[in-house]
Amino acid sequence: MADEAFADAKAFLQTASSGSGINLYDHLANVISNILEERPTNAADIVENVSQKVKSRQLPSASAVADSPAGSEAVAAAAVRSKLFEKPEAEDDLDDDDMTPAVADVVGTSKLFGDAGVGVGEEESFRVMLALKKLATDYPVTDVHFWGKIFGLEKDYIIAQCVYKEGEEPQPDESEVDETAGEEKKEDDEGDEKPKSSYIKPKPLPMEEYGTGVNKYAYFVCNAPGELWTPLPHATPAAIVASRNITKFFTGNLNAKVSSYPPFLMAEKTPTESYLLRAVIARISAETHLSPLGMFTFDEEEEEDEDGGRSNYVADEEYEGVSKSALLDSTMGGWAHHVQYILPQGRTKWMNPKPPKGEDEEDEDEEEAEEEEEVEPETGPPLLTPAQEDEPVDDGPAWSTKLTSQLNFKFAAVVASSNKWPGAHALAYEKGKKFENIYIGHGFPYSPEPYNPPLPPLPQHEFERSDGTTETADPTVEEEEAFRAEQAKDEEDGDADEDED
Repeated sequence: MADEAFADAKAFLQTASSGSGINLYDHLANVISNILEERPTNAADIVENVSQKVKSRQLPSASAVADSPAGSEAVAAAAVRSKLFEKPEAEDDLDDDDMTPAVADVVGTSKLFGDAGVGVGEEESFRVMLALKKLATDYPVTDVHFWGKIFGLEKDYIIAQCVYKEGEEPQPDESEVDETAGEEKKEDDEGDEKPKSSYIKPKPLPMEEYGTGVNKYAYFVCNAPGELWTPLPHATPAAIVASRNITKFFTGNLNAKVSSYPPFLMAEKTPTESYLLRAVIARISAETHLSPLGMFTFDEEEEEDEDGGRSNYVADEEYEGVSKSALLDSTMGGWAHHVQYILPQGRTKWMNPKPPKGEDEEDEDEEEAEEEEEVEPETGPPLLTPAQEDEPVDDGPAWSTKLTSQLNFKFAAVVASSNKWPGAHALAYEKGKKFENIYIGHGFPYSPEPYNPPLPPLPQHEFERSDGTTETADPTVEEEEAFRAEQAKDEEDGDADEDED
């Protein structure tokens, strides 16, 4: 009985495949012979590869089975990251004097941030540093910093902050078209003139030029270290104002259309996620980027702006550092904002949305000019304002400070974490002579209440005519029935008169 079962099993294994013509009995024998001949260390782990190798020898090269199996996600990721380890050809021609670091020490600061429980990890930070070096090689940029990481639903954003080299600055985009251009009121061809609205749509505020205000730095993003860097567009006032009114997760696709309520509308561009991301970066930088107080000062030779403020700063040569006790003070008296405050209109320098009219226009519209109210300029805290003047967050402090190590006070750094923007952190080390800022989060500010979608606005009132025309009231059901009965009676009387005639 056992002999018959063994014969049946052997016969089954020796059945040749209809596709390749190979039978399993001979194939297993060849695999075992190959393993016994080579005697690998981990035979059980590579038996599938040996099987594929043996099968490829017995099949023609055109067979699909002979091709290597598709790589896993880890293999694909390794292929992308391998580009980070390619040495640029330009580095061979550099002298020691020219080796000025164009990329910040991401690995070093990441270690300090990691001691405080902040960061992306040692491996990720090393890959980010290599990606930043590749960015400095592929684009004419310098002073490259790791701004942070914003999480997305599909992919994440790795964000780099840098400046263009002198003479390589991006040219302003001249393709912006005013929405009001080309819009003319049309009259009815039949002769009846339609009512005209006296509302004049305001023109969008111009964005600040590169190197000033919210566009002082350039920003590049990629979804993972090793992938191509994509430059972000400049931040516009319209995008910054609109981003304050919506709460939306990022997808990780810069070209994705932003669908939200209130709508993310922009006068000059199509509202894509790239503009929303750039606006959020500008807001986070303006409110959370800190440096030790006294490290920077204003240049005495530089003139003040028209509004009396300053837009630039220089390093203070007499700065000797800040004590850790001052940096750890809960009042934040040892920290200062080194990024300009963004006004409610979305700019760092106020611009009148209703500029004064010329003399000719004033003569034509004197009555309208008297009725218009003068626009009050918007103001905000000046540059290098101490962080202790920040507004409280939910009746609590705006910042929380701590040491990176409680066991080694002498060599520990100080980290200040924002309570308004969870995920934003400022780091000061080496007696406050060096600092770094980072953001890791979803791009949302803190809210004491759960998110509730805003209600739509109230419907507009009906148009009121001033020519005395009134709308007739609709008749009731009783009045309609009485009218029909009266019409029917008149028709019967008319038919009776015709019969008599």
